[in-house]
Amino acid sequence: MSASLPPTTPANRTRSRRGSLLRTMIQWHWVSSALCLAGMILFTITGITLNHAGEIEAKPAVLTRTLEMPRDVLDTLNAAEASDAAPVPNPVATWLADRLARPIPAHPAEWSTSEVYLSMPTPGVDAWLVVDRETGAVEFERSDRGWIAYFNDLHKARHTGLAWKWFLDLFAIATLIFCVTGLYLLYFHARHRRMTWPVVALGLAIPWFLALLISHTR
Repeated sequence: MSASLPPTTPANRTRSRRGSLLRTMIQWHWVSSALCLAGMILFTITGITLNHAGEIEAKPAVLTRTLEMPRDVLDTLNAAEASDAAPVPNPVATWLADRLARPIPAHPAEWSTSEVYLSMPTPGVDAWLVVDRETGAVEFERSDRGWIAYFNDLHKARHTGLAWKWFLDLFAIATLIFCVTGLYLLYFHARHRRMTWPVVALGLAIPWFLALLISHTR
């Protein structure tokens, strides 16, 4: 004799929908947490280092180089369109990259009648070069502020480029999903945990209170 199925009643249908929604929320919660785990650890640690940036001593490692640009390369530079929207010409960039052993970015340089200045910062590193348009003298300087500065700049998306900014957008979406699904799971289990909503309210009240306090002391 086969077992009889439970009757389909409105209460059973409601429980079934709630169970299905709960399983979906749990799945989205763990998937989003897995996607944003590394990012959350990074941003948590760098949040602390940024908050105490003035207390963390760092001695930059400074590298300086001077070069003499050949006349044919200098002529190529001077023949280029001298506008603030123009990058260093490819032949010049190739020559500089070979001599300095580092890539030359293709973003616009600062052009004047006497020199060309190119800023070359990356996360944790400040770098620049100047080319004298008359003599061909090249001055290059690179200041490496260390690994903490590197990760702090990643936190701020400073000098990171488009790919990292896209990653931050995707990370923010994953974190938002993680938080929203976590809030639903709190709601689902709140009836069995009396301190759920008081703790949530406290977590909302503390930053709002501090933000208002800071705004009134400006």
